[in-house]
Amino acid sequence: MIQQNWKRSFFTIWAGQAVSLITSSVLQMAIIWYLTDTTGSALVLSMATMVGFLPQAVLGAIIGVWVDRWNRKWVMIGADLVIAAAGVILAIISLTADLPIWVVMIVLFIRSIGTAFHTPALGAVTPLLVPEEQLTKCAGYTQAIQSASFILSPAIAAFLYAAWDLNAIIAIDVIGALIASITVAIVYIPKQKDRAESEKSSFFTEAKEGYNALRQTKGLFALLWIGTLYALVFMPISALFPLMSMSYFGGTTFHASIVEIVFAAGILIGGLLLGVSGGFKNRSLSIIFSISLMGIALLISGLLPINGFLFFVVCSALMGFSSPFYNGVQTALIQEKIQPEYLGRVFGLMGSLMSFSMPIGLILSGIFADQLGIQNWFMLSGVCILGIALLCALIPSIRSLK
Repeated sequence: MIQQNWKRSFFTIWAGQAVSLITSSVLQMAIIWYLTDTTGSALVLSMATMVGFLPQAVLGAIIGVWVDRWNRKWVMIGADLVIAAAGVILAIISLTADLPIWVVMIVLFIRSIGTAFHTPALGAVTPLLVPEEQLTKCAGYTQAIQSASFILSPAIAAFLYAAWDLNAIIAIDVIGALIASITVAIVYIPKQKDRAESEKSSFFTEAKEGYNALRQTKGLFALLWIGTLYALVFMPISALFPLMSMSYFGGTTFHASIVEIVFAAGILIGGLLLGVSGGFKNRSLSIIFSISLMGIALLISGLLPINGFLFFVVCSALMGFSSPFYNGVQTALIQEKIQPEYLGRVFGLMGSLMSFSMPIGLILSGIFADQLGIQNWFMLSGVCILGIALLCALIPSIRSLK
């Protein structure tokens, strides 16, 4: 039963999440800079990136089963406390001795596991709090909050890392996690359907139930694989933005930072617009619009001359702007059309597929981008994404999503 004061509950939780997102992002960047300062090794930085998504990729479906079995409120609180505890361990070790790289990797891995539990739990809790007709708007606000953290955290991290030691930044992240836990604790969250019978099933059976729940909704099932293909093409591009800014356009790290900030600002504006308007009445149009705009912006970026950096900045803003109209709308559709008792497994499965897409896409882009030229890779990616948009428009089950 959705409460009449659902807005207070939703925004109370997300106020805590906003604080936690910013402090976690700040610490994550500080750790990356610490590894850069102490090792200067690209291999170490690659390993740090790997442990950041490995738990979600490998354990996503299994974690989704636990999220659906357990009380999601306590899953979220527990995940935040685990993330905070990992930071405390890192701080204690750094006080008593030099900080070994392997300890940093273990802490990053533990934090990643906490995030892998927290993300599907939060997605599964939202429809228990928010009326169905408001889910798309709330997804837009969620995208905007996440984007704001992307914009603020690099600047905050740069200031704090220069002024304080790593332990002080860890302390701020612990406080952020505690604030997030408190805001979840004080909000009443209805429990999902009792799973007493399902708990007698095996993990494999329950994971399959989540897959089947998605498969029965044909439009969403098609969108799952469209999204996987989309991530396979775009995720590597997101990692190649600095190379495009600096190598092709001849810019500096300042220019690369501008592109990253503008991209995040585009997400913020798109998320707020989706939150206010709810997007197109026919949600399939929002998805097709989003993917098409992304493809067009990438295609134009690849066609720009080397003195066209300002146009690349505009294209980057459009790419960011397009994102909420796909990610936010897809999230809302899943929350509306999948029964709440399966949402943890569905979001866990989606997270797993997206996480697997990233390294595969990075490997492919690494092989071909150097041979074709970074600008040609952007252009080719734009063509592929426009093909994905056309595929969406041609699939009847996706067109029928309302």
